[in-house]
Formats: sequence, structure tokens, C-alpha cells
Amino acid sequence: MALLINRIGKDELKKRLMEETFHRKTVSFYRYVNIENPPLKRDELYKMWSDLNCFGRIYVAHEGINAQMSVPEHNWDEFVKQLYADEKFVNVPFKMAVDNNGKSFYKLIVKVRDKVVADGINDPDFNPSNTGNYLNAIEFNKAIEDPETIVVDMRNHYESEVGHFDRAFCPDADTFREELPLVVEHLKGKEDKKVIMYCTGGIRCEKASAYLKHKGFKDVNHLHGGIIKYAEEIKQLGIESKFRGVNFVFDERVGERITDDVLSKCHQCGKPCDRHVNCKNDDCHLLFLQCTECEEKMNGCCTPKCKEIAALPIDEQRKLRKGRMKNGPECLSVYKSRLRPNLSELIKKDLSLSESFKSNT
Repeated sequence: MALLINRIGKDELKKRLMEETFHRKTVSFYRYVNIENPPLKRDELYKMWSDLNCFGRIYVAHEGINAQMSVPEHNWDEFVKQLYADEKFVNVPFKMAVDNNGKSFYKLIVKVRDKVVADGINDPDFNPSNTGNYLNAIEFNKAIEDPETIVVDMRNHYESEVGHFDRAFCPDADTFREELPLVVEHLKGKEDKKVIMYCTGGIRCEKASAYLKHKGFKDVNHLHGGIIKYAEEIKQLGIESKFRGVNFVFDERVGERITDDVLSKCHQCGKPCDRHVNCKNDDCHLLFLQCTECEEKMNGCCTPKCKEIAALPIDEQRKLRKGRMKNGPECLSVYKSRLRPNLSELIKKDLSLSESFKSNT
């Protein structure tokens, strides 16, 4: 069997994507269902979707599938036909992207995972199929208007930073597995209250709702299809959006604007900004908020040190990366997402040191 992975470089794949003359649909879907042989199912899906020229990021596990994809419009009907031909995925609901320009993924990645959503739950008595009640957009809006209702954002801090529902509790967490205990702790003593939850496409809330019920919460509800489906429904129905700002998405678009509200600030200068970027230093790639002015000033980097490294010839950058791997992370002043450095303070500090050095020479 041929090697079922892509070996073409990122730059070439992105170039090919931009040169395409046909339209693509960006879609997401998931289903919790028992998959007996995930590696075999992974290879079947990769071959099927590769033949249809689909791109995307798909996770397959014993507990089910989680997919975000870009499908050529002319292959859409065949894509649906082939997917639904598998009894495990028949009639799985699709969530279509808000700004469906199709330039969301540039290659196909299908991976086998222990779980489609890493949750950190090791309780043998936990039943993930015992989920809470589904709410559509109208029902969710009505529930959120009740001041007694508890609203919970089941996404990571960098997602809720740029957009969230009114009155939502937004956990300061980097991962879903960190989030679950934080939410349970926040809701302690409120087991009889009405709880409504939401996430990007619904998959995290599906499991989180079951977990809250497992922990004794009585009235647990979650937004059906997540923010993606909600945005589609409010547009169709012409009703008010209770979600403000940008819906963070895990593809090349990074975010879909739902309303014109800007809820966050540039991490470097403090101006209103909800534009996520990755640091241009290839050894950093910190995800942070950067306005266009700071992008120009910092050459797309998060700190002066990263700007300095990114300006080096590629061979020099590679030498530094090898040195870091050999001697430890302290040999490079780079930052990973979990560290969440105060970029404005780091920039001030570096500039102050630079000015001090100039005045002493």
C-alpha cells in the first residue's frame, strides 16, 4: 500500500491552493461512535478523501471522529455520499463555515488519537453518551436572557479572548482537560442551577455536558452545533447574536467574525485588536494578538529577540534550533503559548536595555 501521508512542502501546497480555480466548502463534523480499528479507518478515510482532493485535519479514535475539512465544491455530493455510506457516519450533521471561502486548509491530515477530544477523564464509571440537552439558537438566546442561568464557555483562553457569549464564564485554561476541573470547581454548590455551555462546533460541550451530569448537575444544556451552527441559524432567522466578536477556528483563517465588536487588545501596544497571528520566528510560533501597526514594526514577531532571530539567514536559525535542542530551551529567548508572556512589558524591557547600551558606548 502507498504511504498515506503528504510529503510536499508547506509553501508549495499553499501556492497550489491559491492557484486553484474552483471553489471549496469549509465544513466541520464529529460523531461519538465506537470505531473498532482506528488505524484501518484512518487509512480508509485518507484514501477516500485524497481521491476527492479534500484537505483538512481529522482525528480518529475508538470513541469516534472529529473533522474540520475543505471539500471541492464539485466533489461535495460524492463526499457526502461516500461518508454516509458508512453506517457509523450516516446522516452525521455538518456545520458550514461562516465565511466559506474554502481557503481554510492546504493539505489533508488524518491522525489516530487515543480520544477525539483529550479530556483527562480516567473514571471508569463515566458515561460520555449521557449528554445534556441540545439547545438551538432561539432556545440558547432565551436561556441566556435569564439572569439565573449559568453560561459557560468550554473553549481555551485564547479563543474566548476574542469572542464570547454575554455573561459567560471563560476559564483561564490552555486545554480542554485543564478546563473541566476548573468549570466543576467554579460551579460547586450550584448543582441545581440551569447550566448552558457552548464551544466552537459542539464536540467539547457534548462530552462536558455528560461530565457535569456525572458530577451531579441536574439541568445541563449545550448549544447544538456550537458557535458555527449558531452563527448560521441567527443569520437565517434574522435574530440578535448574543455572541460578540470573533469565533476562533483551528485552520488558516484563524477566526470568523460574528459581530463587529472588538473585545480584546493588541498584546504589544494595547490598541483594540482581535487579530490572532503566530510569531514569525520559526522556533517560537507563539499565538498572540497583534495589530497591523505592530506587525509592521516587529516584522510579525512577538518580541525584539524573536525579531532578531527571524532576521538571521535560515542556516543560522537552524543552527540555533539545534543548539536549543542540545543545550536546553534557555539558549533561546522564545516563548510557547502556555507561558503567555506579557509582550508589551518584554518589548519595553528590551528597548530600555538597548537604549542603555547605546548611551554607554
